[in-house]
Amino acid sequence: MSTDLKTIAEEANERLADASAVEVLAWARETFGDELVVTASMADGALPHLAAQAAPGVDVLFIDTGYHFAETIGTRDAVAATLPIHLINATPQQTVAEQDAEYGEKLHDRDPNKCCAMRKVEPLNRYLSGYKAWVTGIRREEAPTRANTPVVEYDAKRDMVKLNPIAPWTQDDLDAYIQDNGVLVNLLQYDGYPSIGCEPCTQRVAPGEDPRSGRWAGTGKVECGLHT
Repeated sequence: MSTDLKTIAEEANERLADASAVEVLAWARETFGDELVVTASMADGALPHLAAQAAPGVDVLFIDTGYHFAETIGTRDAVAATLPIHLINATPQQTVAEQDAEYGEKLHDRDPNKCCAMRKVEPLNRYLSGYKAWVTGIRREEAPTRANTPVVEYDAKRDMVKLNPIAPWTQDDLDAYIQDNGVLVNLLQYDGYPSIGCEPCTQRVAPGEDPRSGRWAGTGKVECGLHT
C-alpha cells in the first residue's frame, strides 16, 4: 500500500467534497500532471469535456472491448476529434475471434463475469499501470453499489488515487451540463438506452424503469468489475 497516495486521497476528499467537478479535475492535474488519466465509456462526452477544461491534452482512456455499439465507437471518435484530449484506445489481449476460439462463442451469455474480466478489467488494469491517478464518471444515484462514492478515494487494489468528480451529480445535473455546453451524446441515449455497455449485454429500458436495468438483464449482474 502506498501510504502517501492514500493520505493524499483522504485529505483531498475532505477538502474537495463540495468542490465543482472542474475544480476537482484541476487539482488532480496540478497534483499528478501527466500521471493522470481519464476513463470514459462514451455514453456521452461530459467527462472528457470537463477534463479538457481543467487539463487540456489529458489522456482519455476508452476500453474497446470489441463488442461496442457502432454509435459508441462513433461517439468516441467524435469526442477525440473535437476536444483537446489525447485518446487512448485500450484493447483486450485477445480479439473476439481469438476469445471465441479458446472459450467458445458468446462467452458473455454463458459467463459474463469472465468475459468482463478479460475484455474490460484486464485492459483497464494494464493501461492504468502507467499512471498514479484515474478519473471516472461514476455517479452516486446510478446504482446502490455507488451510493457512497467519494469524490476522491484511494484505490487500494491498484495503488492509485481514484477521482469521481461528478459523483454528486443527479441525472438532471448531467443533462443540464450537456445541454448548456453542447456536449456530444451517444445517439443510443435517445433510443431507449440510458446506460450503455457492450451490445450483446445491453437492452433497451422502458420509460420509468431503472436506467441500468438494461445491463446484463436477467443475470443479477450489476457491475462489470471495473469499480469493485
